[in-house]
Amino acid sequence: MGKLTGKVAIITGATKGIGLGITKAFLDEGAMVLGTYSKDEKSKIKAEQELENFKGNVRFFKADISDFSLSSEICNKAKEYFGKIDILVNNAGISKIGLFMDSTKEDIENLFNINLLGPIYLTKEVVNHMISTGGSILNISSIWGDCGASCETLYSASKGGINLFTKALGKELAMANIRVNAIAPGVINTDMNSFLNEEEKEELNEEIPMGRFGETSEIGKLAVFLCSDDSSYITGQIIKADGGMI
Repeated sequence: MGKLTGKVAIITGATKGIGLGITKAFLDEGAMVLGTYSKDEKSKIKAEQELENFKGNVRFFKADISDFSLSSEICNKAKEYFGKIDILVNNAGISKIGLFMDSTKEDIENLFNINLLGPIYLTKEVVNHMISTGGSILNISSIWGDCGASCETLYSASKGGINLFTKALGKELAMANIRVNAIAPGVINTDMNSFLNEEEKEELNEEIPMGRFGETSEIGKLAVFLCSDDSSYITGQIIKADGGMI
């Protein structure tokens, strides 16, 4: 029997990268998953193929999380497919590398709408479904939300917002038996880092005490822990998974 057997999870950005790693880990532990994706139909088809063995326990739904009106649709789809909502994983996000002074109004609004407002919108809706039953909310942050990264100022600021949102809401919902935590990954082996050449990857590895990038499966295992009864007395926490980098 898996650690999440019988649980229903909504996972945003579930078709690739860390989101897909978490989706796989949850399914392995017996959960049923509604995964959202925004635009990339190819990644959705590929994810469905990779998860063929779990057919029936995972469904994908196309939705832009930055659209407040779609939050209720996402929740309604989860309940339509699986009957309830026990877990929310706010994973979907984008990055923007470059000088802050070169950022456009569109850059700023797009990044904050997806990375900060989107999770807030969906969490607000999910809490309405969890308030009488309890549940677990997990936000995917970043180590840069704690210490900031040059040339990723907007991204760092959005993840700093996620960290404080996590801490405050964890306190607010504790009495309702809804736990709220976050994972702050370091450098993870995903498409988001595919722009790095081999020399740049090696330089990054030298900055990481463990000497390597993390894997999405490692974030998935940590997500299972934080959303299962194994972490029943943990809430409002930001857990770093960065190989000792920060």
